[in-house]
Amino acid sequence: MKNCTFPFQMILMKRLVVFIAILLVSCDYFKNRKVNTKDIVTQELETIDWNAVDEYPSFSVCDSVSEKIERKYCFEMTILNHVNSYLSGQSIVVSEDVEDTIAIKLGIDKAGKISILNIKSKPETLLVIPEIDSLLYGSINILPKIFPALKRGQQVNTEFVLPVVVSIK
Repeated sequence: MKNCTFPFQMILMKRLVVFIAILLVSCDYFKNRKVNTKDIVTQELETIDWNAVDEYPSFSVCDSVSEKIERKYCFEMTILNHVNSYLSGQSIVVSEDVEDTIAIKLGIDKAGKISILNIKSKPETLLVIPEIDSLLYGSINILPKIFPALKRGQQVNTEFVLPVVVSIK
């Protein structure tokens, strides 16, 4: 008489080996993985576009404007109108005609304080109007209150270039 338990034991052993293998492989599935906060912060910082702001700096007269681009335009036009108004109120005497576009690099800090970082103009303009830099500083220093730019709800420093057209004939 043959022993029938041997083939049954082989099948049982094979199933047991398969079950243990599945159990060992699936243990990683149930394992809790710790999330490193530094990795999350690093990943988040990499996805932020640091060259763009969520909201541009603004004046109170621009509060009624809701679109981002229109708000930027309102801000720039308010500064430009203020500078032009200030310069036209000054008695600038020139010996020859002046046609120039002066590039004023402005910085606005987190507190809303504006400052001139750089002024680029033609050398001829500086010869004809040597006080142009001080006039531009004067026009920027008396601007109304500025609300700083926002990035992810935080006030941030911003810089931009404002072109001022000077045409005296």
